[in-house]
Amino acid sequence: MVAVIATLGSLYFSEIRGYIPCELCWYQRILMYPLTVILGMAVFFAEWNVRKYGIVLAVIGAVIALHHYLLQKIPGYGGFMPCTKGIPCNKDYIDWFGFITIPFLALSAFVLIIVLLVLSYAPFRSTRS
Repeated sequence: MVAVIATLGSLYFSEIRGYIPCELCWYQRILMYPLTVILGMAVFFAEWNVRKYGIVLAVIGAVIALHHYLLQKIPGYGGFMPCTKGIPCNKDYIDWFGFITIPFLALSAFVLIIVLLVLSYAPFRSTRS
């Protein structure tokens, strides 16, 4: 459900609100959208072996989202991948409560997915003896 909400949220911001995604936003989408399908199918078919793939995608997405958030919130933070084409990655479309931006929402979703996938390993460890 976290991946579904994040996917629908990104589509809402771009398709309904008209916010044009920057390059880093696209990378985050590339990593979040498959999580919706992969984790959805895993739940539907009770296929728990895909957790490791979900964690890998979510960790990479979280790193990109954190980098993007730092570009927006820390003046002078240049990072290792400056955005030079299209929409600048340091542009804030939303800034709720002074710290919640679109990359922050993506980072929160990726971290929550990681935590839930890691916690989902615990119940199955004790039954595999």
